[in-house]
Amino acid sequence: QVQLVESGGGLVQAGGSLRLSCAASGRTISWNSMGWFRQAPGKEREFVAGITWSGDRTRYADSVKGRFTISRDNAKTTLNLQMNTLKPEDTAVYYCARSTVVAITTNLWEYDYWGRGTQVTVSS
Repeated sequence: QVQLVESGGGLVQAGGSLRLSCAASGRTISWNSMGWFRQAPGKEREFVAGITWSGDRTRYADSVKGRFTISRDNAKTTLNLQMNTLKPEDTAVYYCARSTVVAITTNLWEYDYWGRGTQVTVSS
């Protein structure tokens, strides 16, 4: 059983930056792609960014493109999300997840392991 634990969330002012990390433990996470999702109160969970196991390909939601950067260090079993120029609309619980496929996917149902989430709050 793979355990995913997010960290790095917090409260920041608009325009600021945060770096989220996701640590995997228990077992290796294999060659599957991984992604970051977020969920604001009263809203559906949405795809933020994805990355292949090797880190050679990435994909971003239009709302964060140019501001967020996803990266992965397989040797450290760590997934990161650098968030710059944060906006109040970025406020949400951010989740790290592992997919069931090799290619990056934005479909919620194609992810089988999830972290507990970390809160990101951006003030105006």
